[in-house]
Amino acid sequence: MPADPTLRVRPAVPTDAPAIVEFVRGLARFEHEPVEHVHLTAADVVRDGFGVRPAFEVVIAERLSDAIWTPVGFALFFPNYSTWEGRPGIYIEDLFVIDEERGSGVGRAILATVAQIAWQRGAARIDLAVLDWNSARGFYEALGMAHQETWLPYRMDRDTIARLASEATTEG
Repeated sequence: MPADPTLRVRPAVPTDAPAIVEFVRGLARFEHEPVEHVHLTAADVVRDGFGVRPAFEVVIAERLSDAIWTPVGFALFFPNYSTWEGRPGIYIEDLFVIDEERGSGVGRAILATVAQIAWQRGAARIDLAVLDWNSARGFYEALGMAHQETWLPYRMDRDTIARLASEATTEG
């Protein structure tokens, strides 16, 4: 696929924090969830993404129009680890492209950038989760990603974490 001179993907910087929050809100709308459920703030993004020990990284896709680069998509990711492979990996928590840019190559450019980062770091794999109704599943499969049919996601929420943590018998 030839390079599109009007599209670039770059690492996020702290001043991108408001755009990242808006992308997460856009993702909530796409997933038919109330935007009020998104508690993330720009201060959270700066603290957790650009602090001493960043909890995540972000790449931003931008489109050039009228000499201005405008954010049109993003991926937020962090390291995971495969004990069976003995190698690190990357987990993509969020990947979002604005409506007007879907199907234009933005998602592929974002994933290509994350794949380049993963390759440079010696990652064994890239993981992400997709809602069962999301039409992007076909896009991911076309890129060579495979649906892990036998792995079921489980999640522990904050209240459950607190209850279980209260049972810990170790210090710290």
